[in-house]
Amino acid sequence: MKNIVRLGWDVGGAHVKLAAFGADGRLKAVRIAACPVWKGADHLAGAVRELRSEFGPDATSAVTMTAEVADLWPDRHAGVVGTAALLMRELGGAPLALFAGPEGFVAPEQAAAHADTIGSANWYATAAVLAHLLPDGILMDIGSTTADLIPFGSGRVAARGFTDAERLANNELIYTGAVRTPVMALAAEAPFGGRWLPLMAEHYATTADVHRLAGDLPEGADLHPSADGGPKTEEASARRLLRMVGHDLTPATLPKAKALARHLAEAQTARLGRALDCVVSGLETEPGMIVGAGVGRFIAARLAERRSLAYLDLADVLTDDPDLAGQAADCAPAVAVGLLAAALSPA
Repeated sequence: MKNIVRLGWDVGGAHVKLAAFGADGRLKAVRIAACPVWKGADHLAGAVRELRSEFGPDATSAVTMTAEVADLWPDRHAGVVGTAALLMRELGGAPLALFAGPEGFVAPEQAAAHADTIGSANWYATAAVLAHLLPDGILMDIGSTTADLIPFGSGRVAARGFTDAERLANNELIYTGAVRTPVMALAAEAPFGGRWLPLMAEHYATTADVHRLAGDLPEGADLHPSADGGPKTEEASARRLLRMVGHDLTPATLPKAKALARHLAEAQTARLGRALDCVVSGLETEPGMIVGAGVGRFIAARLAERRSLAYLDLADVLTDDPDLAGQAADCAPAVAVGLLAAALSPA
């Protein structure tokens, strides 16, 4: 694609996301590729190379990352340094900067010195953009794997934690998502056939199956193989979900599988609702709005309605191009880091 001067990257442990900006500063394209970093650095390099190949060689790159948490690396520091080295190899033909949260952007050669602020700072990029655009609120970015609940206001990010450990402790990072979360992580038991059945501690099904059966899974959200490597149909999701309670799929159990999915979807919503209530309880005043991002932002919208809070879809904030709005909200940190890096580009 020609006339692209700046690329924003969110290099994750399961997906690589890319936002491309033109010389006029406007968002021109959004791309996403599934990338199982835990299987090897070559998967990450291949995804970056594939996405980069669509755009001209002179476009600058601004990168935020979460790939450092993948168990490919011995620890997060090594993950930041290793990911930075890989990015220099794949993107080093044009200027490249790494996002370091409140420290701004740093050169990739300085990754080791700034590893603590570079690692998993993608949420900060999105919240920082919102803090400049909106009066106050809570960002709920519910992705395929995790959810970020980030308060912002008075022009600043108001999170109580910064590292993953701190954000976990403050209910600002919840390891539950709309696609990849194993169903066994949602509840210990579920109602089925008039009884409460324990869920099997097996990776039989994921939240993609739950939300597909509940009718909420957005198109294009489920990019990784299913738990059994099988098809991504309603019938296949029902078969996988029923295994969680020791049952097989039959014409009689399909409606029961859908009821089970609705219950589990509600359990996930309740978990995120508890986290939201905890975050709100730490604010001096009630937030002005909930801003929903990520492929699971339908849950954020549901919670805003239940809490009688205003809801704003990030699709209505990051671009005025209706063809890109949904993708921009799905890949919010990539768009946000590109916007924050605008000062680094002649555009």
